[in-house]
Amino acid sequence: QLQASGGGSVQAGGSLRLSCAMSAPTFSNYALGWFRLAPGKEREFVATISRGGTVTFYANSVKGRFTISRDNKKNTGYLQMNSLKPEDTAVYYCAAKYTVSGAAPTREGNYDIWGQGTQVTVSS
Repeated sequence: QLQASGGGSVQAGGSLRLSCAMSAPTFSNYALGWFRLAPGKEREFVATISRGGTVTFYANSVKGRFTISRDNKKNTGYLQMNSLKPEDTAVYYCAAKYTVSGAAPTREGNYDIWGQGTQVTVSS
């Protein structure tokens, strides 16, 4: 139900925009989160946005460089990544959580639906 795309290979300092499309008309009922899995590490939280887009949270490591957003009319969420660093290299996953509130969960255990992941590689 979730399709992540937009990954690729860039040099440090470059930018990428990831997209996460939901194949359901009820996208606006879901909070959206991005997580990443780097080699040798556990999957970690990156960013999250509430169903209405009014609440966002970011991991400290990406704050000020990444921006999460969503277009409920297009059933799609985005992660704009600027000033990329080699340590941002990972497989990025989008996830969705059905909610009736304005919550924006940061824990992966709270999410119901996961996309397949898209690879981001940043070279120095």
